[in-house]
Amino acid sequence: MLTIGKLGEAAGVKVPTIRYYEQIGLLPEPERSAGNQRLYGQSALDRLAFIRHARELGFPLDAIRDLLSLSDEPDQSCAAADVIAKKQLTAVKARIVRLTALKAELERMITQCAQGTVADCRVIEVLSDHSHCAQDHRTSGAAE
Repeated sequence: MLTIGKLGEAAGVKVPTIRYYEQIGLLPEPERSAGNQRLYGQSALDRLAFIRHARELGFPLDAIRDLLSLSDEPDQSCAAADVIAKKQLTAVKARIVRLTALKAELERMITQCAQGTVADCRVIEVLSDHSHCAQDHRTSGAAE
């Protein structure tokens, strides 16, 4: 049995993240020691490793929840898992298109910079007014 700290070390996940995953139901409530310390077995470590890897691949938490539900029933068809993975691939491809546009815009801004003063800086000018951009690279998910 592992304590929460040892589980985190073994899976490469921070303790607050483990607690959060428990809170939202991705990880089941752990057993408790006589001193009320959380104790985890191999199944919790395997599940946490699954979640971590899925997050590294960019899967949203709802998709991970669905994939975990599917993995809990290993005899069923994997068609639903394929659908979830294809949706994630589509999202990644869209992100790549957006990042490619952002890269091009940043390169254009830097190339057009005259290396003069800030008052004449093309980078500052473009960042101050989106209409100076060569293409629309905004998305609804951009941080504000």
